[in-house]
This record gives sequence, C-alpha cells and structure tokens, in this order.
Amino acid sequence: MESRDQLIAVWSRLARDRGAVPAADQGVQFLWAGSPFGLWNALTLTGADLPAEDLSEELVRAADFLLTRPEDGYLWLFEELLSPRARHELADRVADAGLEVAFTGRALEGELSPDEPVHPELEFRRVETEDDLRTYGEINALAYDLPPTVGQEAFSGSKLWLDEAYAFIGYRDGRAVTCAAALPGSGALVVAFVATLTEDARRGYGEAVTRKAIAEGARATGHRRIVSHSTAAGQPVLERVGLRPGTAVHFLQPTGADDGFGD
Repeated sequence: MESRDQLIAVWSRLARDRGAVPAADQGVQFLWAGSPFGLWNALTLTGADLPAEDLSEELVRAADFLLTRPEDGYLWLFEELLSPRARHELADRVADAGLEVAFTGRALEGELSPDEPVHPELEFRRVETEDDLRTYGEINALAYDLPPTVGQEAFSGSKLWLDEAYAFIGYRDGRAVTCAAALPGSGALVVAFVATLTEDARRGYGEAVTRKAIAEGARATGHRRIVSHSTAAGQPVLERVGLRPGTAVHFLQPTGADDGFGD
C-alpha cells in the first residue's frame, strides 16, 4: 500500500508539472504526464486485495486507455495488492486483457539516516538550471538505451525538478556520468530516476549519487523514511544504500508494443 500511495503522491506532481491532470476512475489512477519518457507516464490500480474478477475489469479499462495514447507508458501493478487467486491467475488475466509484462521491478523501503557520501572520483552538483535538467535527462535516456533528446525533452522546463526535487548529478573529471533524485512524498522521500552511463557502470557511482540525494533531501525535509520503485538492474544499488525489497511491481503494456527502453 505504501509504495503505491507514494507513487500516486509523486507521479501526480510529475503529471501536473507537465501540464496534465491526474484523475481516478473506477479503480484506476491515471498519472499520465504525456512525456516522451515512458516511466513518467503511469497508471496504477487503487484497490487492495483485489478479487480476480475485479482485476480483469480494471486491466481492460487500463488497456483501453494505453491503446489510445501516442506515448509509451505503463500500468504499474503492485503484486501484493492482489488477492491470492488474482495472483495465481495474473498471467492469464493480463493476457486476456490484451496486455503483457514489459518488465518487472521491485518496490523498496527503509528508514535511513545517511551520512554525507564521499566518492574519490566524483563531484556532486545539484540540478539548478535548464542545462542541468537537460544533462539529467540525457543520462537517464542513455542509461535506458534511448536517444538523448528523449531525456532532454522529458526534463526540460520542469519547475518540479528545480524547485522540489533533491536531484544531483555526479561528475567525473568534469563529465556527467551518474544522477539520482529524492522527491518529497507523503511523509517520506521517494528516490527516483537513478541512472549511470553504461560505460561508467560498476564503479559505485550510482550508489554514491543516490546517497547524496537522500542525504540532502533528509536534511532539508527531516524525512528518514525512504521509498523507491526500481527496475531489476537498479535494485542492487538501492539495496546497498540500505533499502529493503518489498513487493514485485509489474510494468504492463499493450501486447506487442515496443516499450522503448532497448534490450
């Protein structure tokens, strides 16, 4: 429940920041930013312990919406919110609704009092300018095997990212290589959009910049509760920071769609 509620709290603001209006309809929460970056465009189910029959109805409603959109996006399905039968029949009901799993991630959470991070190869700078926004977007796009312009457009002009997010970029020898953000949620910080350039991976950069974002966000807000939603690739980084894995999160798309995130 907490992971879903934090998603709704933060992604609603992401949608408004892009000029969209979040809405709920019969068990589906629409958090669609209309962004070229698919992870900004989200739907999620609002119920708990969902019976299998209700799950099917809501999957069909979500599929109908996804098929009308020109942008990539996903239905975020939190597995622990399903009834035992719905979990058992999930694959069949997803397929019957015309959907498929694009990828599966994990919700993570923890109580942290992080120290100021130090990495001998990195200089951390907060995202404060339009150029910083474009750089942050480029790193995320390249990490997901997307054109840099997709990331630039996704973050460009964002008041939310400049005014509310504790977003940091890590530079090595003056070159931007990694980034992470902590956004105030409902009584917690939500860590999001952690990315490192592929050629600079496995050097501890993602962990270091994530610790920096959390430390600065916690210092400013007083929040020690941390929540995140991670891809499988990003989960080890968040666990090293000190977060514990929780429910699986299935990212659903229309059957046969190109998820836009590379192979």
